[in-house]
Amino acid sequence: MKKGEIFSALVLFLFGAATVILSSKMEIGTFRKAGTGMFPFFLGILLMVLSGSLLLKIFFKNKKAPNDDESEIEAPEAKKQLVLFLCALVLTALFFDKLGYPLTSFLLMLSLLRILGIKQWGINILISAVAAAGSYFLFVQVLNIPMPKGWIGI
Repeated sequence: MKKGEIFSALVLFLFGAATVILSSKMEIGTFRKAGTGMFPFFLGILLMVLSGSLLLKIFFKNKKAPNDDESEIEAPEAKKQLVLFLCALVLTALFFDKLGYPLTSFLLMLSLLRILGIKQWGINILISAVAAAGSYFLFVQVLNIPMPKGWIGI
């Protein structure tokens, strides 16, 4: 069991818990008429469930032989990715009202793809645009969840 894996899972769990607590202060609404707090509330719950399952996997996995350990070289890269991931989420939260939902979701997806190591800009832009358009259509058009429009006005 690696300390970096446990630390990463705990940080994600705490981030999910903070998201649930902060989003519960916003209007959650109902499934037919969702409020602005519903999406981050369920996203926080999802983060907590996924990080909790990762913690359970770490604690209950079979022990490897001492010489069978994975390379320690990857640990700094994983920590760097986690820090960049959390920074991207914090920046998204800070600029969400000013930039609006479509642009913020596009920029978040673009930055997360780069953080994960996908270096092809064309593919990153295409995936980010499709994800932003799809999530905008689903949450704003279909579910009628009020999202900030920002300076774009969409």
